[in-house]
Amino acid sequence: MKISRIARIGAIGAVAALALAGCAANEGGTGGSTDAPAESTLSGTIEATGASSQEAAQQSWVAAFQTANPDTTVNYTATGSGTGRENFIAGSSNFIGSDRAFNADELAAGGFGSCASDEIVEIPVYISPVAVAFNLDGVDELNLDGETIAKIFAGTITKWNDDAIASQNEGVDLPDQAIVTVHRSDPSGTQETFTKYLSAVAPDVWTYEPSDEWPLQTGEAGDGTSGVVDAITNGSGYIGFADASRTSELGQVAVEVEGEYVPYSADAAAALVEASPLEEGRSDHDLAFAVDPAAAPAGSYPIALVSYLIGCVEYDDAETAGLVKAYFQYVASAEGQDAAAEAAGSAPISDSLRDQISTAIDAIVTE
Repeated sequence: MKISRIARIGAIGAVAALALAGCAANEGGTGGSTDAPAESTLSGTIEATGASSQEAAQQSWVAAFQTANPDTTVNYTATGSGTGRENFIAGSSNFIGSDRAFNADELAAGGFGSCASDEIVEIPVYISPVAVAFNLDGVDELNLDGETIAKIFAGTITKWNDDAIASQNEGVDLPDQAIVTVHRSDPSGTQETFTKYLSAVAPDVWTYEPSDEWPLQTGEAGDGTSGVVDAITNGSGYIGFADASRTSELGQVAVEVEGEYVPYSADAAAALVEASPLEEGRSDHDLAFAVDPAAAPAGSYPIALVSYLIGCVEYDDAETAGLVKAYFQYVASAEGQDAAAEAAGSAPISDSLRDQISTAIDAIVTE
């Protein structure tokens, strides 16, 4: 899918307006015209770690934000979601990126060392398909249903010319070659998204609970998104899963939904998320989606990552609070979402979701 390219200058102007005026992200650019954006008064440094799936998007967000606010520094290190959440609890990251929200037990336990209280802000700002990608000589695309994908990763289908694969791909020359699966070695929200899909659509085959840690000892493990993509790229007969923005050079699986095979795209991933409710029992500043891959509507892509920015409602330092709030506002803005779409192929959030996100960001106390 091709996504319209938005000039970087537009994103930068929106950052300045958001940072200085404190306006809601979805209101940027709707007022009267000015000759030039006002000079930013923001300054300081914030530290962040977390989801490697967000890395390309974060690079675009950070570049635009720092250009518009030259006295600020945002340091985002792609450590993986699990490490990011650990760092937020330990107090070493002012905010984090995570491919899942904190669960109910984690919220009840509290003890977020980065915050002055146990109230946190969780906003879904990066929606992207998780691609099932492979490296097979002479084959660029394959059709697979959920049961077949589950059997491949569970290790019960071990050859590329297995009847279960061949029957869904008539006319494709499949070799009598061993399948090597690749998973994440680190705790990963991408991995949890993928295992949730397997568990939902093929529970008789994939009998493990969804988890950010891989439950099997078979296959190869890669460190972070880059490690998985590198392993697949360098191994003939390899197959794995990763944020789709990083797999464009690999073979791609179109996944069966309602009798049709759906290739990944930002729009198809967004369709799955838009059909999903928010989890119940959370505050207005804690927006976690309850995505059910087994209920994916026709035309949607059923393996979609909903990745979050997570920060504090209260910080010990007002400057930190102001920087985090301004950065979150930019990321959620139409300009920020378009920048991520251009850099990473993610699906921009809808206007209605942006309204909810703006309310959540407003909860961050800056005085």
